Order: sequence, then structure tokens, then C-alpha cells
Amino acid sequence: MKTAFNRRRFLSGSAKASAGLLILSNSRLAFTYEANSKLNIAGIGVGGQGRGSLDAFHSMGNNLVALCDVDSMRAGDIYQKHPGAKRYQDFRKMFDEMEKGIDAVLVATPDHTHAVAAVAAMKRGKHVYCEKPLTRTVHEARVMRETAARQKVVTQMGNQGSAENRLRLAVELVWGGVIGEVREAHVWFDGGNGPMKRPTETPPVPEGLNWDLWLGPAESRPYSPVYVPASWRAWRAFGSGIVGGFGCHTANIMFRGLRLEQLWQKSMNPATDKVIIRVQAWASERDQEGYPTSSKVTMDLPARGALPPVKATWYAKEKPPEDLLLGFPRAGWGDLLVGSKGTLYSENPWNMGYVLLPEDRFDGFKGGPPESLPRVKSHQWEWIEACKGNGKTFSSFDIGGPLTELAQLANLATLVEGPIEYDTLSGQILNSKEGSALLHRDYRKGWSL
Repeated sequence: MKTAFNRRRFLSGSAKASAGLLILSNSRLAFTYEANSKLNIAGIGVGGQGRGSLDAFHSMGNNLVALCDVDSMRAGDIYQKHPGAKRYQDFRKMFDEMEKGIDAVLVATPDHTHAVAAVAAMKRGKHVYCEKPLTRTVHEARVMRETAARQKVVTQMGNQGSAENRLRLAVELVWGGVIGEVREAHVWFDGGNGPMKRPTETPPVPEGLNWDLWLGPAESRPYSPVYVPASWRAWRAFGSGIVGGFGCHTANIMFRGLRLEQLWQKSMNPATDKVIIRVQAWASERDQEGYPTSSKVTMDLPARGALPPVKATWYAKEKPPEDLLLGFPRAGWGDLLVGSKGTLYSENPWNMGYVLLPEDRFDGFKGGPPESLPRVKSHQWEWIEACKGNGKTFSSFDIGGPLTELAQLANLATLVEGPIEYDTLSGQILNSKEGSALLHRDYRKGWSL
């Protein structure tokens, strides 16, 4: 590995990576496909975030056989672009009618319907690419991971920065001990959502939008333009706020570099029946409807094999102390790993660039461990290839599930007094009835996992 690192190269790479993200958004098992075969793909939630991935899958020569969106007007241009795909508003009907004609499914709906759609697909043996965060609740993320493992389907969470060479190199450097032993980590996001208040007006539902299907498993409430088409992200009933929405991007290097997925693996913790994460939040306000204007959440993460315990702190709007960056400018976003030999910092929200600190120590740095992670053409390409039996995905639900659980635990903690103790093996909060009640929520009749 012959790679030099300095501030100019980092900033240039980070800026190019940020621009590149806009381009990126540009019952069979995997081994049954031939390398050059085409997949029959269905899209659920195609009028918004799903557009880029659909285009990518189609450009690779795959067949888009079904397109589903609860808003037929918003998805109209997508339908016109792919006239051969059958159109639906209800994915349940789509599966009932076309189950045998679908190999793989894209789920790009609002967060609150990710789980019901993706689990329905996986139970039918379909491979799934699901946008981040994987789910809106902690419990849903567990169900997604467990269902994928049981059904033996190929999965990928849509944190597209995972495909970047620079992110994978950063993970390899941490694994290789370049920054030493890591016991402290920080992840921050440039802004919070602020308190939310439900609207009292009840305007008519726009033409083409099936509001009941948009609500899906969520509790019934009147339509309002404050929820759709995109502002649902700020509401707890539907979205995950800035921490949930970007946690799966901005905490990516931290999660992978520190091998935190091992906290969920019984095989890595054979001597105990509990693995406890201690989570405590300080929030600007408790908001049952939305998310705090600002927050700070600490997580005490236990050892993973030979790796030491880590204290990870998540911030919304707030920031960690500047001196942790050893003279490097602190940006509005950050993923910072503080090691015994140095620090690794990514200021890019998608972790698509990084720098090693202190700068004078690592200026012109060359070396590091041998390359151990595959380099790929794109996040979507990696999933398609894995569906055909060629390699594995980097953000399978084995990774995306636990990463989403962490982000949603940070959100949950802002509604609970005092610290909570979460057992990763059982998926239970052990010391708070209030917190336990927030791990999941009842679904409306007609919806289930």
C-alpha cells in the first residue's frame, strides 16, 4: 500500500467525494444465478430516493419488472421512463401478483415503512437493497437482520459512501493498527431538527397520493403537507431525524473500523449471555413528535475480543472539543477515532474522505496493512454482483442492522431519563420500562413484520 496523506489531498478528495455522491445516487438464492444473467427487480418507493438506484440497476442491464409508489403523480416520470414495468401503489398486492417474477427488491420508502416492505420481500426469498437508515425503530432493525440471515438472501443497506475506496482504506488503516488502540470516538452532525408540533389544518389529499398506504403501519393521522414529500424525516412517527438519517453514513468508519458488529454476534461473545451497551443522552428538549434541536449521547461500548472498550459520543448541532483534532479545522460534520498512536478524522458526511492526525506526524505517510477489502464500481453494482453469486456486500443487514440499532438507540435515549442499558444479544433494555416501550410500536391492523 503506497498512499501519501496530507491536508491538501484530504480536502481535495473530500470535496470531490461530496460531489460524487450526487452521481452515486446516480425464492432463489444467490448461487443460482449465472454471472451474466439479468435480475428481475421490483422497486418500492420509486418517486423519490429510489430513482438513482433504479437507474443504476437498469443501466447494468437488469430488468425493472414492477414499480410501486403510493404517489402515482410523483412517480409518473419514472413510470413513463420504464413503461414495461407493472405499476402498483400497494407492495403487498405487487407481491401477491408477481412473486414468482421478481428476483430482487429495492426499498426506498420513508423510514417507517422500510421494515414491513423489506421483510415481506425477504420472506418470499427476494434479495433486498434498502435505503438507510435500515429501519425507524431498534426492534425493526433486529428483525431485518434476523430475517435476512434466516432466508439466506443478499442484502445491502443504502449508505453509498461504503463503496468508496477511501472509506475502505480508512477502515483497513484502523484494522491495521496505524492509529493504535482506540478507546474514544466522536460522531457529529451539523444541526438538529428542533421541536415539532402536529398541524391542526386538514387540507385535502393531493391527487394521486394514497394517504392510507403512505401511513402504512404508523398510527392514523390526517394528511398534511408538513409530512410529505420529504419533511417526514423530522417526525418521530415516520423518520429518524438527523442522527438516524445520517448516522449510517457519518458513523460508518467508526462502526466498521472498530468492528462493533461483533457486539451483536453470540459467536464472538461465547462466555456471556449478555453484552451491555450503556447509553445516556443530554437533549435540548424532550420532544415526543420530533427530535431535539441539539443533543449529546454517550455510548459505553464493551470490548470486542482483543479490542478495548470504547466510549463513543454522538452529537446533533453540538460538537466535540476542538483540541481533539490536534490543530486540524473542525468541520460541521465528523467521524473521529482517537487512537494511542494517532487520530483518524473524516469531515465528509458520507465518510468519503479522511485525514490522519497530527498532520506533521503523518505528512507523506506511506505504508499500512495489505489491502483486505475489495474495491468495487459502486454500492449498487456490488449488490447486483452479490445477488449473482459474485462476492459479498459490504453493508449487508448483518452490518446495517446493528449500525441502525446504535443510531436509533441514540434517538430513543433523548426521550428517557438517565442512562439505559441495552443488551445487544437479546435486543432488550434491562433497566428502563420507559425505554423498553420505545424499542418498537404497535402497527395498525393489516400491517406486520
